Amino acid sequence: MGDTTTFHIQLLLKIIDIEQFPFIQMVIEKELTHEEYEELFHLLHEIERKYEQQKEEGLLNFSSLLVHFAGMLHEKLEPTETIQALKREGYFPELMTEFMKVMDKEQTYFYKHGSM
Repeated sequence: MGDTTTFHIQLLLKIIDIEQFPFIQMVIEKELTHEEYEELFHLLHEIERKYEQQKEEGLLNFSSLLVHFAGMLHEKLEPTETIQALKREGYFPELMTEFMKVMDKEQTYFYKHGSM
């Protein structure tokens, strides 16, 4: 049954423009299990809740949330690639936009000041 299922999935991937679904593509390529997928979304919901809470409190720097996300992310996934893929597919758009802003600021800082 496994070989047939794998074959059918390969056929489906040929008719779907997988480039439109970078997150799903990443999940498949990195061979995330259903449990790992669910853990990722649980983590994202938790961080989004903290983000909304911090925003209501007037905080403007969300780098600690990004660090938490990167630290808790499954080892099969790379933080920047995951954030970009989630954003392109429209998952957690405000949070992913904020994470990208933080990453851009950090990258700009290190480009201007060199690494520590």
